[in-house]
This record gives sequence, structure tokens and C-alpha cells, in this order.
Amino acid sequence: MPLVKVNELLHHATENGYGVAAVNVFNYETIKWVAEAANRERIPVIIQFYPGFDKYIALKHVAAIAKDFAEKSSVPIGVHLDHSAGYEIAVSGVRDGFPSVMVDGSALPYGENMALTAAVVKTAAVFGVDVEAELGHVGSGANLDDIVNSDHYTDVKQAVEFVKCTGCGSLAVAVGNAHGAYVQTPNLDFDRIASLRSALPIPLVLHGCSDIPPEQLQESVRLGMSKFNIATEYFRACYHGVVQHGDPTEKNGDMFRLMMETSENAIDFVRGKMRLLNPNKFTF
Repeated sequence: MPLVKVNELLHHATENGYGVAAVNVFNYETIKWVAEAANRERIPVIIQFYPGFDKYIALKHVAAIAKDFAEKSSVPIGVHLDHSAGYEIAVSGVRDGFPSVMVDGSALPYGENMALTAAVVKTAAVFGVDVEAELGHVGSGANLDDIVNSDHYTDVKQAVEFVKCTGCGSLAVAVGNAHGAYVQTPNLDFDRIASLRSALPIPLVLHGCSDIPPEQLQESVRLGMSKFNIATEYFRACYHGVVQHGDPTEKNGDMFRLMMETSENAIDFVRGKMRLLNPNKFTF
């Protein structure tokens, strides 16, 4: 199965009643484990990279590795650059080979966010690259106000205008979700999700899905949310795998063996999320 366009995958998910796990990665192993999970479950996945990790690994290396796994996969895999904070970062993702990029202007005033997103969409379109945008404030799970204050949530009427004027291919929305570990259990605004789904013709994206209760994620799938970003929980599963299989007293420690033993922890975590987001048991 060749590398699939992210927007095509998200539209397919919406039409077939499943959600796509979009899992953040940062090296060869974390990419490999996500791809392996997708192929074992027979469910599509999106491999994505946060550009702030470029001090650890270059964007072009992640794009090349992820696309290679996608092209050799027996199920559809999309490759995406997450959370570009400005035009230059988003376009660098296009330059370095990402078939899909996100531009996040949500911290800007509404008009500036619209202008930035439209500019990225115009440039990306030349190269056939999909663009995800964000409207509303998806803040930090460590900040209670970011979670519970509905003033931060995505306004439905604004979203309709924003999508029409920018031409973005998918939209990340704020509905009580936030990034990182939550200080309290989030309660997603399902009425707002339903209203956004009814009003917009493009796929919807939920950021900050780590530690959102399973029943809330499944209800979001039912209401038509398509892409579910997962980073914190995945990195935690990888870490716990290393801790479980590592032994600081071992004099002849073997990093290769440790990575091989750690892999099943990570793969099992991703498979579990895929099953959760696939309540109708759709498979390829």
C-alpha cells in the first residue's frame, strides 16, 4: 500500500466511522513501532513529528524514514508535520518532504491566524501538500483554565468563515482538550463537536488525546472527529518499556537488545489506541 494522502485518509475515516491515531515520533524506533502496530491491527495510522524536536533529529530524516515505512506498509499510513508555529517552519516541512503539514496560528489574533494559514495553504498547494490549521486555543493540560474555560473553545461561526477563507484541509479544534498531562480529567464539549461537524465540510482534529478517558474518545469518533493526536502517552509507554527491560547493574548492557525488548510495550500501546478509535472494527 503506497503512502496515503492525510486528507484522503481522514475523509475515509469519517465516512467509515473510525478515528485515525496520529502518533508523534522522534527517532527511527518510535516510527517503526507505530508502523508495526498499524500493520498488525490492519488499521491506518498517521506518523507525525513535532518540529521542536529538530534539535534531536532533522525534519528531512524523519520525513524520509516515515515515508519509507509508509510505502512498504500493507495498510495506509500518512506522514505529517505537527504544530508549525509560523510560515517558515511549515514551509520547511514542505521543503523537507512532509506530504502534510500543520500551521498553528491559534495564538495569534483571528485575522492574523487566517492570513498565516491562507499563506501556507497557497504555498503548500503548489507542491500538493495537505494543510491542517487550528482555531480556538488548545492550551496546556497543566493549566486548568485552558481546559475548562469555554472562551478558549472553537467558535462554530468563526470556524465556517475560517475554513472558507483559508482553504485548509483539516481543522484542529478546542473543545476542552489540551496538550500534555492533564491536571484534572477533561470533559469534552460534545455539543460543540457535533455542531462543528455539522457546519464544516473538512475533517476535524483533536489534539491532546493522551489521558482523555476512553469513552470520551469513542464518543468523539461517533460524532465525526477524524484525527486524534497522541504524544504524551506514547512517549510514556516507550519510557516504561525501557525502565522495565533495562538493568542499571548490568555491566555488559546491550542497547540493541534493550530496544528490541522495549518494542512490544510501544507497539501494544499504539494497537490499543487504534482499537479504541475503531469502535466499528473497520479493517483493511
